[in-house]
Amino acid sequence: MLKAIDPILNADVLYALRAMGHGDDLIICDTNFPADSVARQTVFGELLRIDNVTAGRAAKAILSVMPLDAFVEKPALRMEIVDKPNEVPPVQAEVQKEIDAAEGRSWPMGSIERFAFYDLAKKAYCVIQTGERRFYGCFAFKKGVIPPDAA
Repeated sequence: MLKAIDPILNADVLYALRAMGHGDDLIICDTNFPADSVARQTVFGELLRIDNVTAGRAAKAILSVMPLDAFVEKPALRMEIVDKPNEVPPVQAEVQKEIDAAEGRSWPMGSIERFAFYDLAKKAYCVIQTGERRFYGCFAFKKGVIPPDAA
């Protein structure tokens, strides 16, 4: 255990989050996503896991240590429901709640069509599969920066 580090963030996930740079994309996906085959095509090259938690719980842990990119309009994206791109299911609303809590303000996610999400995921830095069983529990987060300490 480490002080002030969420205990669901295992060593492999922490390593990847630390290694990522500004503008790198992180994928959080549900149990139905083709995570292993997609992860093999990412920069990191292997699947990371945060088992037995929802997408919202994983997002909360990740966002406790990783800033979102303030230089882009939509640093968090949700996979759109096929034929219902504007519908936001409960799993996505839960992740939105965690984004807003972590950032201390309302910062709505953007949306991305399912197959475009797959293409983005293959180019991402890494993929983290959760224990989320609800459909459309798939998200992309773009890593931001931590400013220097004030002098």
